[in-house]
Amino acid sequence: MNFTRWSARLPRTQRRTAARADRASRRPQPAAAGGGSVPAARGERSDAADRGEPPPPGAAGPGAEEGLPAAVPTLDGLSVHDVLGQVPALVAVVYGPDHRVAYLNDSYTAIFGARTPGSSARQSLPELRELGLLPLMDQVLRSGRPRTVKSRRVSGARHGYYTFTCSPIEMAPPAQPGPAPQPGMPDPAGPPDVPAAADPPAAAAGPSAAGPPSAGPPADETPLRGVLVFGADVTDQVEAAERLRASERLQRRAAVTLQRSLLPQELEQPDDLRVAATYQPGGTDAAVGGDWYDVITLGAGRTALVIGDVMGRGVRAAAVMGQLRTAVRAYARLDLPPHEVLQLLDGLAAEIDASQIATCVYAVHDPNENRLVYASAGHLPILVRDPDGTVRRAADPTGPPLGTGVWLHTSGSIPFGPGSSAVLYTDGLVERRDKDIYEGVAALERVFAGATGTPQVMCDRLIRALGITAEHDDDVAVLVLQHPARTGHDAELFHNAALELLGGVEAAPRARAFASGVLASWRFPMELRDLGVLAASELVANSLQHGVPPMRLRLRRTDRRLIIEVTDGDEHLPRRRRAEPVDEAGRGISIVATIASSWGSRRTPDGGKAVWCEFALPAG
Repeated sequence: MNFTRWSARLPRTQRRTAARADRASRRPQPAAAGGGSVPAARGERSDAADRGEPPPPGAAGPGAEEGLPAAVPTLDGLSVHDVLGQVPALVAVVYGPDHRVAYLNDSYTAIFGARTPGSSARQSLPELRELGLLPLMDQVLRSGRPRTVKSRRVSGARHGYYTFTCSPIEMAPPAQPGPAPQPGMPDPAGPPDVPAAADPPAAAAGPSAAGPPSAGPPADETPLRGVLVFGADVTDQVEAAERLRASERLQRRAAVTLQRSLLPQELEQPDDLRVAATYQPGGTDAAVGGDWYDVITLGAGRTALVIGDVMGRGVRAAAVMGQLRTAVRAYARLDLPPHEVLQLLDGLAAEIDASQIATCVYAVHDPNENRLVYASAGHLPILVRDPDGTVRRAADPTGPPLGTGVWLHTSGSIPFGPGSSAVLYTDGLVERRDKDIYEGVAALERVFAGATGTPQVMCDRLIRALGITAEHDDDVAVLVLQHPARTGHDAELFHNAALELLGGVEAAPRARAFASGVLASWRFPMELRDLGVLAASELVANSLQHGVPPMRLRLRRTDRRLIIEVTDGDEHLPRRRRAEPVDEAGRGISIVATIASSWGSRRTPDGGKAVWCEFALPAG
């Protein structure tokens, strides 16, 4: 009876098992012949079978003759000590608001040792306090609902990890003292143990039993509320998960190392721009992505700026990113318009991996035009801040991501004069799971409008203001550029001069005279002045011979170089070739390539071409 009352508030499965055990203790057992065994179970034939009579109800049928079991084993007759004492999990039963010890099974005492029945768990079970279970047990008593904590490390005779479940139960109250026990009878004055439906065998009452079961009718029928603490060993699962996490950390570290090695270790610094960038991989639980950026000097003072994002994570995304970045640098050296660069990149992306989605924006800054010319393949818009603080988005054209192979990209432009700043970024900076991405872009506009300082300071401020932390779940790449407004001494180091050439025999002498006067006014040394005049003369002569009007000679100086450029209306680019001794022409480009630091040519948007060369200025 005591066992039935104790099990009345157990969880459903345990309650059914306890009910079966209680019914079995009250059910009369049928007499069995032959030493308690059923004839049909032994495969023997009864007299009724010999007479051809049908078997009695409950007797084994034909299945017994085929070797099938006639009886299904049940848990009837097993006590709670028999069941919980042999469970490999840790089991402890406590009762009352002080959580007094009522029962500990063998697995529990094997790890933590035996404890005194009836003592408070706060004093006698310090391991529960170290595991943080005592507050949980208080909650279980108050709410009447089970609580669970996962993967707690247990230190004892056997180290390991256990998941503990605390379930509310009710048990019989302590029995009142009765008469002295008779021989063979249990002591009725024991503590409120976990009583059994029948006296357990002596072998079952090992060290896990907190005391003999109660006997005799209790004075108070009000059950005691208690907690059943059940600890399942999950050491193997925890160790397997840790091995998996360690493997993922190694893979992530390899991907981060690969990506950082593929990104530019040091940005090129153009003469006319100040540039800084930052990259932050996703949090420790997120695999690295394919964000990337680059700054490429094109010559003649022009600069290409590119930022992109390969969708996906891991080493594969980083590898695709590296291939695209390398290709962009190669295509940029051709000095093509932005939309043609993206067109080439689109075809390459389809060849690398047709299933990989990548976005990119490619922009070119020309100090002579004070504009950003750009093309976008599914990327977020460039933001430009004017000197008065107004922030503008670079409008269309924007095409689909790279790799589609069916879209003809086009170029657009946005003013970018002295005093302006611009930011290029990936979606990790502005995208949030609970908001539209253009809400993030609008937030970036507000922050960018008030951001000041150097480009690197601005990068850091944008990252912080938009809430990007080390735990952010996506990669972030930010590229900030400034076109500083120079005054005073700095302004003296940057000059432009241009001459319109109308053609004819007087064009070459006019170009030489113009170049000599300009270089003298810029106070260049005589040697550099002579080289500059010679280069200008050869470029103009080449344009007069192979180009068509309109023609223009442009000279530009920065704090680091002298740039000489000639434009005309013909789109055929010159090539350097070896002139034979008897040839009277064909040596102009070779002479320019020999005396200049670098030279190049490109097609202009109006259908003509530009041929340029540079001279590095002496330091100081």
